[in-house]
Amino acid sequence: MNDQTRIEIEAAAFRRLRKHLMEDRKDVQNIDLMNLAGFCRNCLSRWYQEAAAERGIEIGKDEAREIYYGMPYDDWKAQHQTEADDAKKAAFDTAFRENVGKDG
Repeated sequence: MNDQTRIEIEAAAFRRLRKHLMEDRKDVQNIDLMNLAGFCRNCLSRWYQEAAAERGIEIGKDEAREIYYGMPYDDWKAQHQTEADDAKKAAFDTAFRENVGKDG
């Protein structure tokens, strides 16, 4: 497989993951993703932002989230996110520290 084909397949897999999380499984909460897998939709938008920066393209956090979510993040939260209980919040703090770092 040549590099261009590999890149195209990787991009297609990313788009399918995004579709799965944004369309097929809107019910899955970001906090649950982070607690179970160590990443969430916000991580994916941050990775998008970081990949752009590596190529000299500056995208702000809010802009990267809007690109990933297809809408302003606050709109997504209002439509799909629910309030987490204290146990989930505590688990999130640990998962965030371990996977993202204290500075995020």
